[in-house]
Parts: sequence; C-alpha cells; structure tokens
Amino acid sequence: SLRLRNSEDMGTIYCRQMFSDNMRSLLDRTLDTSVVGGFSSLGFKARGLATRPVTTRIDGKRVAITGATGGLGLAAARGLSELGAETLLIGRNPEKLEEAASLMTGPTSVHVADLSSMAQVTRLAAELAGSVDILVNNVGVLFPERQLTREGLEATFATNLLGQFILTNRLLEDMGPGSRIVTVSSGGMYTTGVDLDDLQSEKSYRGSLAYAQTKRAQVILATEWARRRNDVISHSMHPGWADTNGVRHSLPSFHRMTKPILRTPEQGADTIIYLAADPAPAADNGLFWHDRRPRPVHRSRASRQEASLPTDLWEALTEIADNFSTQEIS
Repeated sequence: SLRLRNSEDMGTIYCRQMFSDNMRSLLDRTLDTSVVGGFSSLGFKARGLATRPVTTRIDGKRVAITGATGGLGLAAARGLSELGAETLLIGRNPEKLEEAASLMTGPTSVHVADLSSMAQVTRLAAELAGSVDILVNNVGVLFPERQLTREGLEATFATNLLGQFILTNRLLEDMGPGSRIVTVSSGGMYTTGVDLDDLQSEKSYRGSLAYAQTKRAQVILATEWARRRNDVISHSMHPGWADTNGVRHSLPSFHRMTKPILRTPEQGADTIIYLAADPAPAADNGLFWHDRRPRPVHRSRASRQEASLPTDLWEALTEIADNFSTQEIS
C-alpha cells in the first residue's frame, strides 16, 4: 500500500512537472511569435530570466569583447568579469575604455581599435593573437546616411561585418578546442536576406536595411565558423529591444515609442553571458539564440536564400578582405 502511494506521488509530481514545462514552452513560443512580447522587457520578465542569473564560474578565461565601452558590450563585460573572466575590452575611445575597465571586478586590459578600419583590425588581431578563449562580436553601428570609411568601405558593412570577419578569422587560428565565439546580431535580421551583389549598399541606401543585412550575414557567419571549426563553439544571438545609446541615436522614433518596454542593457546582455559561460550551449553549435533558447533563423520567405549563400558570402568577404592584408584568411 505504501509502495503504491509512493508510486502515485511520483507519478503526480512527474505529470505536474511535464505540465509546467509544457506551459512554459507554450508561453515562450507565444511571446516569441508576438515579437513585441518576446523582444521587449515584458518577455524577459515573463520567461523568468530576471530571477535566474548565470552563475557558472569561468575563472581565468580570457574574454575579448568588441564595443565594450557602453550598452550591451559593457553590461556583458561586467557580467563576465563577475564570473571570474579576464576581460579584454575593445573600443575606439581610450578614455571610455579606461572608465569601463574601472568597473570590472577581475583582471582586465584595454585595446584601442576602430573595427571600421581594416588596418586597425589587423593590428588588433596581432595584438590579441593567442590570448582569447571567448570572443564576443558585439560592436554594431547604424547610420541614417551612407558614409565611407577612409579605406573606401561603406561604414556599416565595414564595422558590423568585414571587420568582425577578419578579426574572428585571425583569432580563430589560435583559439583552442572548447573556445567560444558569441556574435551579437539583431531581431532586425528577420526582415531581409543578403544581397551579394550589393553588400555595400551602392545601388541604394537605407540605414535600417543596410544594418539588417549585416546582421543577417553575421548569423550566417556564426554558423560557418561552427562548421569550419567544430571544436570551437560559435553561436549568434539577438538581445531583444534594449535601451542603449545606439538605439537612442540611430532609431530615435523607435526609441521614443518603445521606451517604456525596452530592456535594460543588462537584460539584453543576459544571453551573451549565457552563451559565453554556461555549459548548456556547448551541447550544440552554430545556432541562433534569444533569451537562452535557440530560435528559427527565418520568419518569412523574404530572408530565405540559396543553399550556397554561406559559401558565396564567405568567398565574397575573403576577396574584399584580401585587399587590405597580405595575410591569407583561410
């Protein structure tokens, strides 16, 4: 009789757990489909992430973070530093880098580089070679008007895509098995595919579209890095809608409309920290994440393209990158 009651109790507990898990999954899918509910601070709180911080220690791991002086980059750097990482902060402004470094709780170093300059990216890669266990490709820009860098590249393409492509490939050569790459994309990538014939928006330019195209390309590259070096964990993610200076200055109308429900930088950076530190994401490779769960990379036919696109994109970027360096990118 006692054994039967215990069996019934265990069965009841199991059924309740299954029901609870199913309800959480249903809520998560509903939030994600709704976009506003999933991408805003409402989704972050509804998923219970606010009460479940990442706690896995990564003592001694060396984490390089681009765009580390503010917004998501600074929040991710602080979170990873608190978990024991040695942070390698990358940014354009020396004063802001020193200020960011003062907020870290563990060992840190600053590295001045503008990722829109391929000359500076090449120097940075040499500076960091052999010293990175985790790379967070976070830096991102959105310009209302088309502008060129001193090297003649469209600035959004140079910063968000080509600079990160060169830096990651160079650092990947020395990254050991089990190292990680986290690439910060955007939910905006759902709105477009990649136009290989117009990577630098020469035919026409719309800031939000140029930005979205680079973010779509980042997701493709993250999967390619996982395929080409399957002993290194490479994932991409989107942070949802976060209240950062980048959003405030680049999308002022969107910022005004959504400000009450925007995430804090810390909430936006949560999945960055999760992918960099937690053991669970290492079970898979090359996925696209939001709020600690893998997400589909397409929501409409507008972003679906030929199966050859990853290889074609890689080759196109390699050809452009070769114009700025004599060192071959394999």
